[in-house]
Amino acid sequence: MTNPPTPTQSRPLILGSTSKYRKELLSRLRIPFDCVSPDVDETPLASESPRALALRLALAKAKAVAALRPDAIVIGSDQVADLNGESLGKPGNFERATNQLKAMRGQTVIFQTALAVVCHATGFEQVDIAAVRVVFRDLTDEEITAYLIAEEPYDCAGSAKSEGLGIALLERIDSDDPTALVGLPLIRTTKMIAAAGIKIL
Repeated sequence: MTNPPTPTQSRPLILGSTSKYRKELLSRLRIPFDCVSPDVDETPLASESPRALALRLALAKAKAVAALRPDAIVIGSDQVADLNGESLGKPGNFERATNQLKAMRGQTVIFQTALAVVCHATGFEQVDIAAVRVVFRDLTDEEITAYLIAEEPYDCAGSAKSEGLGIALLERIDSDDPTALVGLPLIRTTKMIAAAGIKIL
């Protein structure tokens, strides 16, 4: 890893994601950025832990976009729900979401939200992860069905859309970076892109 460059806004900032949730979060920093979809296979490796999976994919996404835009500072991020060592990703449909929530009810789930910032031109590369511990209520089947019909959180890891009605599923959230649960840990993001050369304030 190279020493961070002197802060400047001369380099473009790119979010290596098409997630509307990450886009909204990054927009809160009020700095210009573009979104580019990374072409990355998200299939877990054999025996890969949820934490390792999230870290690998976040860096792979950042590097994939940085290869296309070597001049830019690129943010990659990935979130995996960790249920007793089992990786839970985006359910994609009602049936899988139902199964996820039934497995998580009454359980403590760790949402592993990984972040990578890469700039090929300067050799900058940093990776970090925010682990959010979430305790789910002992949900009834009826509550799970009602939530899924109302929220349709099929593009959210673990089916838990906490910024919406999903907050009603939970007993407790423990995190040092609250936005991590939504999909992009902004406290870490601001530190890392500042180190990469993006002036925020």
